[in-house]
Amino acid sequence: MEEELEPHDSKTATAKETVSSEQSSPQQETLFNNAEEADVGFSASCLTTAELQQHWRAVKQEFRSVKLLFDIPSARITEHTISKYVVYQIVVIRSGSYDCERVAIERRYSDFLHLHQELLLDFSEEMEDIVMPKKKMTGNFSEENIAERRVALRDYLTQLYSLRFVRKSQAFQAFFTHQELKAAYNLLRAGRFSRALEGLQTALILQEKLSSHNPTLVIPTLCAILVCQRDLEDFDGAFQTGRRALPTVRRYELRQYQGPLLEALVDLGYSLELPVAQLQDELTRVRDAPHGQASLVSLKELVVQEFV
Repeated sequence: MEEELEPHDSKTATAKETVSSEQSSPQQETLFNNAEEADVGFSASCLTTAELQQHWRAVKQEFRSVKLLFDIPSARITEHTISKYVVYQIVVIRSGSYDCERVAIERRYSDFLHLHQELLLDFSEEMEDIVMPKKKMTGNFSEENIAERRVALRDYLTQLYSLRFVRKSQAFQAFFTHQELKAAYNLLRAGRFSRALEGLQTALILQEKLSSHNPTLVIPTLCAILVCQRDLEDFDGAFQTGRRALPTVRRYELRQYQGPLLEALVDLGYSLELPVAQLQDELTRVRDAPHGQASLVSLKELVVQEFV
C-alpha cells in the first residue's frame, strides 16, 4: 500500500512528466496547465503521486477522443409461457488498441426501440438520416433474419455513436448500463453483495468507455463497489476503490459524496493500519464547512438511495 506523501512540488512535477511522456499536443499541454491553475476545490497537498497522475490523466482524457466499436456477435431465442423473443448480445470495444476489458450485455429489440423513441424526443433533426431496423411481419425467429438483424442493429449503434450529442446523452448511456445497475443495486439492498459486485463491475467498465467526457458519472458506481467490498471484508480493495474515486470527487466538488467517502476511507485506513491523518484533517474541514450537514449521511446510506 502506498503511503501518503507530504506536500511537495515534486508530486506535481511527477504528474506533469507522466502526462508529457504520453506525447501531449501543445493544445493539450495548455489545457493541462490551465486546468491545474483553475481547478476549484482541488488540493495537490491532499493527493499522493499516484492520485495526482490519475487526476491529470482524467484532465487530459477530456480532450482526447475515445472511439468505440460495437459488435453483436450472437443472439438467442428466449421462450416463456406466453412470450417469445430474441435477445442480442452487445459488446463495446475501445478502438486503437487491444481492449482486454470486453464485457457483454444483452438487450431485446424492444430495448433498442425504446432507445430510439427516447432519442427522437431530443434529437429528431440530428437523427433524420438514421433508420431504426424494423421488425418483419414473419420469420423473425429464422437464423437468416436474426443474423441480418444483428448486423443492422450493430450498424444502428455505430451511427448513433457518430453523433456527438447523442453519444453523450443520458438515454444513450442508460441503454448500456441501466438494467445492470438497477439489478446490482437491488442485490446490494438485499445484502447479496457478491452478486451485486459482479453487476457493478460490469457496469463500471461500460461507463468508463462510454462516459469519458464526464468522469463524474462513474462516482456512484465506484462508491457502491466500495460498499460491497467493505461488507465482503475486502478492506484493501475497498480502500483502493475509494482512493480511485476521491480525486474526481474533490476536483468536481461532489459534496454529497465527499464527506461520506472520506469517512469510509478513514475507517478503512484505521482497519488496515494505514496513515490517514491527512484524510482525517480533510474530513474535519468538510464537516466544518457550511454545507457540512450533507456529509453526515454514511456512504452506504447514500448508495442505497440510488435506483429506488
